[in-house]
Amino acid sequence: MNIRSKNSVLRFIVAAFALVGLEAARLDGSEAPRTVTLAYFADLHAQLEPHPELFWSAGTEELAPETGGVARLAAALRKLRRERPGQVLTLDAGDTIQGSAAAAWTQGRVMVPALNALELDLGIPGNWEVVYGKNVLLERAREFRHPLVAANVRDAETGRLVFPPYLVRQVNGVRIGVIGFTDPDVPERQPPSYSRGLRFESFDVLAPLIERLRSQERAEVVVLLAHVGLPKAVALAERLDGVDVILSGDTHERTYAPIVRGRTWVVEPGSFGSFLGRLDLTVAGGAVVERRWELIELRAGRFEEAADVKAVVEASLAPLRSRLNAEVGTTSVPLVRYGVVETNLDAMLTDALREATGAEIALSNGFRFGSPTLPGPIREQDVWTWYPITTRLKTGRVSGKQLRAFWERETENVFAADPFLQFGGWLPRVSGLSVRFEAHAPKDHRVRTMFVGAHPLEDDRIYTIAACEREGDPVDKLCRIAGVREPRTLEIDAHEAVRRYLARHRPLGPPAVERVVALDLPPVIRSQVLTSKPPQP
Repeated sequence: MNIRSKNSVLRFIVAAFALVGLEAARLDGSEAPRTVTLAYFADLHAQLEPHPELFWSAGTEELAPETGGVARLAAALRKLRRERPGQVLTLDAGDTIQGSAAAAWTQGRVMVPALNALELDLGIPGNWEVVYGKNVLLERAREFRHPLVAANVRDAETGRLVFPPYLVRQVNGVRIGVIGFTDPDVPERQPPSYSRGLRFESFDVLAPLIERLRSQERAEVVVLLAHVGLPKAVALAERLDGVDVILSGDTHERTYAPIVRGRTWVVEPGSFGSFLGRLDLTVAGGAVVERRWELIELRAGRFEEAADVKAVVEASLAPLRSRLNAEVGTTSVPLVRYGVVETNLDAMLTDALREATGAEIALSNGFRFGSPTLPGPIREQDVWTWYPITTRLKTGRVSGKQLRAFWERETENVFAADPFLQFGGWLPRVSGLSVRFEAHAPKDHRVRTMFVGAHPLEDDRIYTIAACEREGDPVDKLCRIAGVREPRTLEIDAHEAVRRYLARHRPLGPPAVERVVALDLPPVIRSQVLTSKPPQP
């Protein structure tokens, strides 16, 4: 796919003259440079309140006990608006109304008052915004005070766009065009029933919209607000012409420094409301001539919570408090889900699924959402943060050959050299199975060894397997494995399996890890593009 327009050379010349024009303007006063600030967050995942957060830098880790929360996010946005009155555009890059117990129990409605208190300018739907179905998504969108934009989401019956494809806002005299775009793979990434009634178009819709913003809408700054993940966002920057900034979401990446491709900057602002991304742009001669990016950590010591927004959050959660705080277990170790290959949290969850079903192997999706759980009580709200959707357990029988093919496909989904071939979250999580592979090996040749328990995987042997049911999948499909024999959906769901496991293993000790190991990567991989925070001076 090559979607660069033939005007790329012309735009470069215009930008070069703009740089010269900036200096001339400073001398003769014909046009003063104008500055604007884009402030945005992504992948809030319904984390209304402060929570623990893991920070890492130059090989060191820090587990901060209190970070983020919408009230702290509001305080950071208000501080920025005070510093730059009339110069700030605030944006939400999606996956906002899913990811917590309170959100699941209210179909995202609990998020509306707090989000409205942020006074956002616009947002986009993420891949999880469909979790409650098309009608609820549209209802939440009507309740927000800010508009949602998405250039590739259509009504499946009428073919009409569900949201405007872009918005143009004038900020401090600068015309800013923002295109919204969400993951085209939603119907396959999420259980198919979630997005029934919606159709998702691919990246081909973008180039004509960029040209329209430049030529017809006279946008001086073109922003792509894209919920497609950082690897694909970087690839888009290499293929699209006329975009100044890609504000990325979906992969929860933390870009402390921008990724630069030509004249396009690509950034992503972490997740869970633990960060706020700030991009300052200077515009002169109709083009961006200066820019500065900062990823702001919303630590408790740096920002206090806005009292009025905190009150809004508390009022929204008050009817749910007793249920949220019900204790279901304890842990002696931090449980953390920040790892492309495996995590100790997911090791515990898959152990719970295997113990509940008696299967030889248990699988769980490589979810990215969920802030750390500190040692101490485990509450009902934690279980829903780990598994924000209710899914019954499903068992079946698969051959070793099917399992091997599954792992070759999943490693390709995560480590494909072409970002447009990457799909979904991180690697699946396992119990009862161990895998050794090479991430940089060719497609279909990554897996080196597989063991079930202490024994090598046998292609012709049949194994019992357990995972979560995906609504809308064929009966014989389990965790994206097709053709499962003797599929059976159980009455118990994943949440109850975890509750029972925590009751039997109290307090929870360190879950066994190194079940899945990449032989050609460092022991801990937190990014699919290997970005990291630069060493501190």
